[in-house]
Amino acid sequence: MERGVRAAAAGPDAHLPGDGARAARAPGRAVRARGEFGVKWVLLAAGAAIALWLPNGIYPAVAVDMLCWALFAVAIDLLLGYGGLLSFGHAAFWGTSAYTAGLIAARLGAPFPVAVLGGALTAAALAVPIGWLAVRRTGIYFAMVTLAFAQMIYYVANAWSSVTGGENGLQSVPRELFGLDLSDPYYFYYAALPIVALGLLLAWRIVHSPFGRVLVAVRDNAGRARALGFAASRYKLLAFVLSAFLAGLGGGLFAVAHGFVSLDVVHWTTSGKGVVLVVLGGIGTLWGGVLGAGLVVNLEDQLSQAGFDLVGLVTGGIFVLVVLLFRRGLWGTVAGYLPRLFRRWRRV
Repeated sequence: MERGVRAAAAGPDAHLPGDGARAARAPGRAVRARGEFGVKWVLLAAGAAIALWLPNGIYPAVAVDMLCWALFAVAIDLLLGYGGLLSFGHAAFWGTSAYTAGLIAARLGAPFPVAVLGGALTAAALAVPIGWLAVRRTGIYFAMVTLAFAQMIYYVANAWSSVTGGENGLQSVPRELFGLDLSDPYYFYYAALPIVALGLLLAWRIVHSPFGRVLVAVRDNAGRARALGFAASRYKLLAFVLSAFLAGLGGGLFAVAHGFVSLDVVHWTTSGKGVVLVVLGGIGTLWGGVLGAGLVVNLEDQLSQAGFDLVGLVTGGIFVLVVLLFRRGLWGTVAGYLPRLFRRWRRV
């Protein structure tokens, strides 16, 4: 207000103290914005190139697993990083979608994209009642509620053996696309890649939409968001359902890719692995989960091929080191330094 009074008194052509400094800083800000925009496009192009090359550099079945776990990690990060809600029960949605997609593909003979979409929608529908009860709690209480519901789904899958196969699992899940046999994991990878890309695009759009900004505001201060007129519980519930849908996409693809669904897909360790992937990559970075999934899945494959039985010991040790040395996760740390390096390169 004082500045406005001084401007009115000085006249329309007068310059107030600080205007020159602001004008001098404006080009610098524009350069930084262009630099960060350029870095994002370079990273996007590099990621697309790696995704297209991946099954040629590693075993295609492992590459498919990377895609599935990447979707799962991004789904958890959407809820944890942007909603502030730590879920230990996302295996319920991953596994429910896996069983549903497997049943649709095996018993109805539907193309695998239809089966995967059906599994994801079933997972989202399941998330509505679970989320309605869970989002009323915060912190560790929210985590325990989601874990309890996930264990209920696990016992249902184990007991309902006439549908799920129980301990024997759901077997002979086909991989077909309108009559095309995709049993070769190399070709299935490229058939599944567009689904994964659409899932990642959906997550990115959610985060950068007005809904995503309100969700972050609710995460930071739910009381203030309510005071501004936003229904915090509804935003949390919608984020929970969207996260379950993305997790369902990954779970459905995982079931079709393996041609088999076991009880492991609804076990609590699956939820724990998803959280580890997010923490490794970087909470609240979205793409950190993709990096974490790629590193962990590839490491597990390399260790298993070498005959090393204590895979969890190695991955757990790496997890501890990353938490201690990279507080923002691998992607969060790298993304923080890249714009600075780009600006230094431009000055040189």
